[in-house]
Amino acid sequence: MKQRDLLELIVLAAVWGASFLFMRLGIGEFGPIPLATVRVIGASLFLMPVLLLRGEWPALRQHWKPILLVGLTNSAIPFLCFSFAAQSITAGLSSIFNATTPLWGALIAWAWLKDKLDRWRVLGLVIGFAGVFSLVWDSAGFKPGAGPDGDGAGNGHLWAIGACLLATLLYGFSASFTKKKLTGVPPMALAAGSQLGSAAALVVPGLWLWPAQMPGAGAWGAVLGLALLCTGVAYVLYFRLIAHVGPANAISVTFLIPAFAVLWGVLFLHEAITGAMVIGCAIILVGTALTTGVLKPGALMLKLRRA
Repeated sequence: MKQRDLLELIVLAAVWGASFLFMRLGIGEFGPIPLATVRVIGASLFLMPVLLLRGEWPALRQHWKPILLVGLTNSAIPFLCFSFAAQSITAGLSSIFNATTPLWGALIAWAWLKDKLDRWRVLGLVIGFAGVFSLVWDSAGFKPGAGPDGDGAGNGHLWAIGACLLATLLYGFSASFTKKKLTGVPPMALAAGSQLGSAAALVVPGLWLWPAQMPGAGAWGAVLGLALLCTGVAYVLYFRLIAHVGPANAISVTFLIPAFAVLWGVLFLHEAITGAMVIGCAIILVGTALTTGVLKPGALMLKLRRA
């Protein structure tokens, strides 16, 4: 990976990590559905001109039905889930659960697409989901003093954690569906089309549930940052990375997002970092590294034997 590509990877992780911060800043005044609605409408307005300039509108028109489904499962519903979770749990904790996406992706690809899972990938799945269990146990009120703030109110966070895991499950499904139904479709057609489809799905409930009091400038700034920077610009950066360094290297952004999300939460929201969060995050990331092949103990053992 060239130095410029590495810099773009770090910038992308910082931007996607900031999405959890922006959701926390905007959720109180917008509510989950209006917040997700503004996010996808803003992203659509940003990405559609890029799509048209690249001349990829015909691809979107040809494949609009499966792209619409991807919009629902990869944007509309997950964005709603994370917006809902932002009402109850910290930005850092949401981002750690978001890092389970490759685990669900590998499991669904094995069950649906018959992708092979060697012993190290299976071990990675076991380790990763063990990390999820440890975080749920600590954060959802199954022991005294649970909860991200250590206030014993963890029972109220169980639905938020479930929403995060549903979102990542849908992300995993979307990856396999895209591979099966949309291989060869230009990436920008997928990105812009999925946001447009999400906007079409959310605009009516978003307007119906629009807050009675108009959100303030700070909340609007957070949600526009979420839409334009963390969704629109982030998609462009992500697909640039895929083109330059390949999907396997681009997916390594997953490992950096929680670090930035926790950092932004500490700096701007004064969120606490607990030992359980650090340990659970480390376990999940080790499992994800094994599952995605970033960490290859088998290859390392073979080299050591040859040496």
